[in-house]
Amino acid sequence: MAYTAIDNPELYFQTVIYTGDGNTGRSITLDGSEDMSPNLVWIKNRDTARKHNVYDSVRGTTKRIVPDSNVAEDTAGNGLTAFNSDGFTTGSETDTNNDTDGIVAWCWKESATAGFDIVSYTGTGSAKTEAHSLSAVPKFIAVKNRTSARGWINGHASIGWEKNLYFDMDNAENDSADMWNDTAPTSSLFTVGTSVGVNESTDSIIAYLWSEIQGYSKFGSYTGNGNADGTFIYLGFKPAFLMVKRTSSTENWYIKDNKRDPYNEMNQSVLYANGNAAEDTGGAWLKGDATANGFKIRINDTSSNGSGSTYIYMAFAEAPFVNSNGVPCNAR
Repeated sequence: MAYTAIDNPELYFQTVIYTGDGNTGRSITLDGSEDMSPNLVWIKNRDTARKHNVYDSVRGTTKRIVPDSNVAEDTAGNGLTAFNSDGFTTGSETDTNNDTDGIVAWCWKESATAGFDIVSYTGTGSAKTEAHSLSAVPKFIAVKNRTSARGWINGHASIGWEKNLYFDMDNAENDSADMWNDTAPTSSLFTVGTSVGVNESTDSIIAYLWSEIQGYSKFGSYTGNGNADGTFIYLGFKPAFLMVKRTSSTENWYIKDNKRDPYNEMNQSVLYANGNAAEDTGGAWLKGDATANGFKIRINDTSSNGSGSTYIYMAFAEAPFVNSNGVPCNAR
């Protein structure tokens, strides 16, 4: 049984969907059972081809970076303007509050308990280590050069720290010692190599690090079997957020969540981290079921279940399969 120290994941992760009104000072309140003041907010306009926007409390309000592009950080004066006690405030920016458009925001709270840390540092151009406060080994690290137009550099334990992927591209895994210096992170440090994406001299860099928390988060991999009804991935919880990427060949970063796609089968409402396209509700990408303890792929498609293809995923919980009192969660 997957017992957990986090009985209510909404203390640390929540998804909220809202309709833009085009006004400044728009307060977005998270609708979970617990108040949560987010430290990282990732926003995507669902109805229009507009870029993803990422804001965090370390870089500060209005400071935007874009997962689907290699552009440097910019200042969006009418973007996210405040981190609130139970949500955030946005201005009239079309990416975050375009009038009548449907919008989604994925929100995380920085906490060692929940295995999430934000680290800001300055590049030197020489391989070096940076400290983090997880007190556990990170399983997923996303790094963005804020100063220069450099691609996102993502590391995942399942592909090893000799390799990397890019949020802003659909490429297969890349083998390069320049990213992580071929060195796995530890419970207190992570290593960056000489790549300008992670360590350009004098540039400001931001890193998001996640460790795995039983019953709350999981960062793993699986091999597709090519069957229309055939691959089950055990998580130990009912997923609230799921991102899947094929690593053995080119494919998009597919994002699902329990607010945009609340019923099984999950065959609607896909977004792509590497593209600015509006939400796709007509395809079957990442089609399947969210279960009480994982997710079940129900399609033969390279997006998520190509025969012999390898995939990584990052997932966060709606509810643990079994809570700390031994009570199981309900299926959908």
